[in-house]
Formats: sequence, structure tokens, C-alpha cells
Amino acid sequence: MAEQKASTSIEAVESGLAAQGYIASRQIATAVYLSQQIEKPILVEGPAGVGKTELAKAIAAWRGLKMIRLQCYEGLDEAKALYEWKYAKQLLYTQILKDKLGEVLGGAQTLHAALEQLHDFGDVFFSKEFVEPRPLLQALEQPGGCVLLIDEIDKSDAEFESLLLEILSDFQVTIPELGTVSAITPPTVILTSNSERDLGDALKRRCLHLHIGFPEQRLEERIVESRVPSISQTLRRQMVGFIHEIRSLDLKKLPSVSETIDWARVLVLLQATELDTEIVKDTLNVLLKYEADIEAAHPQITTFIAKAARSNVFG
Repeated sequence: MAEQKASTSIEAVESGLAAQGYIASRQIATAVYLSQQIEKPILVEGPAGVGKTELAKAIAAWRGLKMIRLQCYEGLDEAKALYEWKYAKQLLYTQILKDKLGEVLGGAQTLHAALEQLHDFGDVFFSKEFVEPRPLLQALEQPGGCVLLIDEIDKSDAEFESLLLEILSDFQVTIPELGTVSAITPPTVILTSNSERDLGDALKRRCLHLHIGFPEQRLEERIVESRVPSISQTLRRQMVGFIHEIRSLDLKKLPSVSETIDWARVLVLLQATELDTEIVKDTLNVLLKYEADIEAAHPQITTFIAKAARSNVFG
């Protein structure tokens, strides 16, 4: 019975994401379902352009949640990711305090008494009023929850991972001057990685792992149908079959799903009804991003078109 309920819920995730234009495999839908049930982040790895970032966007749209995005890069630190102090406001407050110093000190007769009276004002400088929340803190402060996308975590320094550990395990963060800030509603956290560097074991332990690779042909056809509904079934099958043949080559950058969608839009724009050598040569730069890759693919174009056409007939 429990197995049947889980299956139904996973199917609900599939249909919910599909309603937002994201065609998810069973593996992706299962990971999203489990993440919701056990409140654990998902670490999504895979080549660029396969839909890792789009998954977070689709989850947010499907569940009606705000999406907060932290784009990672080398040198990313606490001030940009978590919070920083509003220094200009603190400076203004200092000037006001200086102008009103006589009133603040009142009738203090000794240095000790004056310091005691100033002590309370000193604490105000490091209160919540002077904090500028960045994406991580913003995500914890959303009363109704949100989707927190930590995008391309592999581009950040290894030290940045340590900052994330408390947030990913307990959905809270400790700010020395303010204490511990805990999420009212735990955010749905999606981390993405293009595997440019190995991530630490501590980070991986706190996440569900999901690898999104290049989709199998039928799934990729469904993705194209969802994103470019005006393309004909024949052309859709031919172009996806052709792309799968291209991916068999030893290229610097294999075409990803994002390139598949772009190519489908281009072919529709050019009013193509089927693949031919001329149109493929004219638009191959949409699929391949390096001249060396284009040159490597050129001798195979006719062969790959023929293979794609045959698979279309028998498909």
C-alpha cells in the first residue's frame, strides 16, 4: 500500500513539473519527491545544458514558491552569500549619535557611568536592523518557504562548502552578533554542479545525489515537443536522432538539451519539414560551439541524416 502511495506521489511530481514545461525522467521525479518528504537538499550533477537549473525553476513554479538563486563563483564569500552589514547606515547612525552625545550621556559624572550608558547604543549597531541579507539568509527568512538554488557550486572555493554545512543539515545559520537564525519553513534546496572539481564528502553526505545526463531519445523528443510544440513529429524525430548520432563523436563539447531546443526553434523558423544536408550544414553552429567540433562533424552529416531517417521510419 505504501509503495502504491509513493508511486502515485512520484507521478504527481512528474505531472506537476510537466505542467511547467519540464519533462522529468522517473529518476528526477523520484529525487524531487524524496527531497520533499525527508527535507534534504538535492545535489544535481551533470554536463551543462541538461536542465539542472531549469529543474529548480520548474519546482518553484509548480509549487508556487519564490525562487532565490545564489550563483557561485571563485572567491564567493560570506558577505555575498549570507549577509553583510549596512555600513552606510551604521555610519549615519554614528553621526547622529555623535550629534546627540550630550543628550545620551545625560548626567553621567564618571567615565564608567558614561561607558555604561553608551553600551546599549553600541549593541544597536550590530542588530538585525543593520543586516543586509544575501541569498542564503533570505531563504531562511521566507515565512512560506522557497526554492533555494545554489547554482554551479563546483565553481566556488572548497572553503565555501564549510559555510553551507550548517544550513544544509539544520536549515539554520549562526551569526556571531545575532545568534542562530533558523528557517520558519525549511527551503527546498537544489545545488547544481558541472563537475569542474570534486566536492567534499561532508557536503555530499547532506544531500541526495542526482545525476542528469543526456536523455534517451524518446524522452528528448518529449522535451522538444513540450518546448517547441510547433515542430512536426517527423522533423522532431529526425533531429533528435541526428543529435544522438553527433553525441557519438569525440567532440570538445557535445550538444546538450538546451542546444537541442535551440536547434528545433531554428528549424521551425526556417520552415524546414525534414533534415537535409544543406540545412544541417547551415545551422550546425547552433548545435556545436567550437569550430573544431563543426569540422569533425562535417564528414558525417550525410551518414547521420540517413541513420536518423531510418530510425524515424522504424520508430
